[in-house]
Amino acid sequence: MKFLDPEWHDKLSSTNTVLLDWLKDGVSIPGGFVLSAVEQTAGHGRYNRHWISQPGQNLTFSFLVYTKQDNLEITSLPMAVALGAASALDTFGMTTQTRWPNDLLVRGMKIGGILCQKSNSNLASGSAIVVGMGINVNMQGTDAASIEKPATSLLIETGRTYPIKDVLEIILESLPHWIDRWEEGGFSSIREDWTARCHHMGKYITVGDVKDLKSGILEGFGDKGQILLRGNDGNIHDVWAGYVE
Repeated sequence: MKFLDPEWHDKLSSTNTVLLDWLKDGVSIPGGFVLSAVEQTAGHGRYNRHWISQPGQNLTFSFLVYTKQDNLEITSLPMAVALGAASALDTFGMTTQTRWPNDLLVRGMKIGGILCQKSNSNLASGSAIVVGMGINVNMQGTDAASIEKPATSLLIETGRTYPIKDVLEIILESLPHWIDRWEEGGFSSIREDWTARCHHMGKYITVGDVKDLKSGILEGFGDKGQILLRGNDGNIHDVWAGYVE
């Protein structure tokens, strides 16, 4: 895929929400369109978790992907995007890992996240997916400490501040390779790379939601990106959704 030059706004509620609303209203948007905001007032991740984004501190953007992959395969799209973003962040001198299915970690702390949302717009073929990403760029240590889960940023890790537009450019250069691989071969084409970057690989984890939590050893990943969890009963269980602890 090829990205268009980002469309920047000083303030938006949520880049994902705006793009989804445009599609719902029938606005014609090409694949690779990128919408970015200097400040988000209602940014969110999975399970409606709020994404803290002060003006100029963090990178928040969304882009549009048109795909012919089926709904089950689409669940692994954020994993392909995470691999692309991790490769980009490595260029800042860090070792970036992934947390299933859509988080980016440095030294076990979250530095970024991805949210993929399918548009309900009727298409002749395939699906329109809005992919949102947040990267902690210039977040200071005091702000990171106020977050419930351990968090970090480019500033904390490198001691330098960065123009968020420059960081976006680096990430957009890295993403097409991984998204194209996923589009051509699904999760199976990126499974080896994902497994190598996964922070929790081979570890004892708890995964799921409040109503359905499972614990065991993360043994690997299935053909569609689902977790293969060796439970306390010794059996391998497929886990398709949830948060990994």
